[in-house]
Amino acid sequence: MTLVPRRLSLIGLIGVVLLTLIAIPARPAAAVDSFSGYLMAHFTGEGSLTGEQVYFATSTDGLHWTDLNGSLPVLTSTVGERGVRDPSLVRSPTGDKFWLLATDLRIASGKGWHVAAHEGSTSLVIWESTDLVNWSEPWLADVAGSIPDAGCAWAPEAIYDPARKDYIVYWATIRPDKSRIYYSRTRDFRTFSAAQVYIERPGTQGIIDTQILEIAGGVGGYRYIRASADGQITIEGSNQILSGWTRLGDLSGLGLTGAQVEGPFLKKFNDRNEWALWVDRYGGAGYLPLTATNPAAPSEYRIRSDSEFEMGASTKRHGSIIPITQAQLNALRAKWGETPAGVNRLQSYNFTDRYVRHAGFDARLDADPYISDSQWRIVPGLANPAGDYVSIESVNFPGYYLRHTGFDFVLARNDDSELFKADATFKRVTGLADPTAVSFQSYNYPDRYLRHYSFALRLDPIDDAIGRADATFRITS
Repeated sequence: MTLVPRRLSLIGLIGVVLLTLIAIPARPAAAVDSFSGYLMAHFTGEGSLTGEQVYFATSTDGLHWTDLNGSLPVLTSTVGERGVRDPSLVRSPTGDKFWLLATDLRIASGKGWHVAAHEGSTSLVIWESTDLVNWSEPWLADVAGSIPDAGCAWAPEAIYDPARKDYIVYWATIRPDKSRIYYSRTRDFRTFSAAQVYIERPGTQGIIDTQILEIAGGVGGYRYIRASADGQITIEGSNQILSGWTRLGDLSGLGLTGAQVEGPFLKKFNDRNEWALWVDRYGGAGYLPLTATNPAAPSEYRIRSDSEFEMGASTKRHGSIIPITQAQLNALRAKWGETPAGVNRLQSYNFTDRYVRHAGFDARLDADPYISDSQWRIVPGLANPAGDYVSIESVNFPGYYLRHTGFDFVLARNDDSELFKADATFKRVTGLADPTAVSFQSYNYPDRYLRHYSFALRLDPIDDAIGRADATFRITS
């Protein structure tokens, strides 16, 4: 072979190698990094004003949990009913995108369960993220609106279908006779196919919660295991997502039926062939873990004793768990920590048992308010971050600030307008009634100050001793 052909052959070989390298897509970190921890999304119940929002907790062993953000919500719904329940975390198959689906429902608003079930929202609330730390604004997806006589859309879940390269989203809808599980398909969680019946139990028996887990390589002869609340906590197996399901048993042998628990979901432990089936003791106790080395055999599940698990400071109701990498665990803890940093309360100077709080997005002064409603972050001013200018951001409604409108105060979401920024910015000055305390002078109306009047918050000129006392506060932890 002459020199020229050799050189051409070498160039051709290099070209083949380069084309091969270019053709191989980079694998996302989640596909190559081992999982070192777990993230749980949950709500806490309808007993507090913020209980029906999204909370996060993390764990390194899957049984002992630490609340993030000091047991306060990390995501707050600003759409639909402005409350969410039953959050479900969904990971893309390549691990580069996440979605959080939730029931659009706020029982704490006083509407009652019957109205919620039969005249409630037919939409799901959805967030999107690429890193579990930064989340999009929530949006509504009306998945059940086309179902005749649909009363609600509750307890959403999703699973990736590799055959169709899309996601099957499934949820419970209550019609006048009973509850069924419906499903739709989507690729982007914004556009959905028409809803179809997925699971319907015989006779009058309804079904309200279902979760499906795909098991790599299968277990007990099944690729998919399904747990459902249908009067029992029923375990089923199949090798297809939408059909071929076989009833394997239930948890009645452990004394657990639909009368005691709901919201079942399965999750494999990262470091071993053992699975946890979590069930929600909806009477108030929250989640209880059951474990088994064969999730397809209901008789093998055992209830973990109280000494074997720790759920953290908050009650954990119907949610979900996904495995996460060490980098993701570190990022989550760096973002929200285990206690909220820089959290303060504003105590009245002349009514020391009362604190500035929000209630129904109004701002007022109350004694013994819900603690989370009276917690604030004093941050650099939105209209002027320099010097002593500050804004007052809600802790349990991140992105919401105290602002004046018509000289009345409300809690409102930052719309990034110049007017909003000015209305939500104050100069922190020496207390008008006490130099050891503080007062807040309006940025755009410098002759006026934040004060309380009949325990409502107002922006007023101050010209007497009562006004000076009403406009003076102590910043406490």
